[in-house]
Amino acid sequence: MSDSVTCVFVHGWAMNSAVWDECVSRLPDWINVVLVDLPGHGSMADIEVNALDDFVRALSPLVQRPALWVGWSLGGLAVLRLAQLYPQRVAAALLVATNPCFVTRDNWSCAVEAAVFRQFAEDLNRQQEKTIRRFLALQVKGLPGAMKVVRQLQQSMQQRGDASLQAMNSGLQMLLDTDLRGTLNTVDCPLHWSLGGRDALVPAALAQVLQEEYAQRNVVLNPRASHAPFISHGDDFIRQLLAIAGSLRNQPPATAGRTVIEKRYL
Repeated sequence: MSDSVTCVFVHGWAMNSAVWDECVSRLPDWINVVLVDLPGHGSMADIEVNALDDFVRALSPLVQRPALWVGWSLGGLAVLRLAQLYPQRVAAALLVATNPCFVTRDNWSCAVEAAVFRQFAEDLNRQQEKTIRRFLALQVKGLPGAMKVVRQLQQSMQQRGDASLQAMNSGLQMLLDTDLRGTLNTVDCPLHWSLGGRDALVPAALAQVLQEEYAQRNVVLNPRASHAPFISHGDDFIRQLLAIAGSLRNQPPATAGRTVIEKRYL
């Protein structure tokens, strides 16, 4: 039996690894935590990023054996793509407030209109600070105690630095262009989903579509949560995460997510 599980946390658009601090502070010692700032974000703000695969190339060397990857929003797309391209690195994935295709398309209505992200891109280049505040407000829309979550997200951004304008523009383009629906039934590792019933960016209807049309068995929809369930509903989120990590811990060492990485920032 493996003694520990390595868990890599990947943040979302315009954010950095500090968004996970409260969550990971509550995890048991048998989880080896790896927090990463994506290229163009936080401590990596000076690195240019142009495509989703740029994120994947930065993530893939972090672990040498299969690990549990937790990806939030845009970070979830990067984790899903990682599972497709580097299956030997992924024991399981927890996709948080993630949509395999964030914008509506033919026969894909459980998403937001492309105009939402196009408007964000237009506004971002005119009034960056105001646009980010509006984006944060959209993430907690309809959530009781919304301002507390917004303040925590703002503090996280300030703690390790803002994303570059170039990376934020590229990230919005990724959200517009990426369609990974075809990967859902082809990746080798178990996919787990943590979705919010009040999420303004990932419609709650996605949960049923994932189950019925893509045979996803591990979909958790918290009806009270919005776009950042690991902050607004931390107890529920940690229970789900520990259940997944615990199942990996009980696998034979050859397949468990075990590495020599200790808790650190990358």
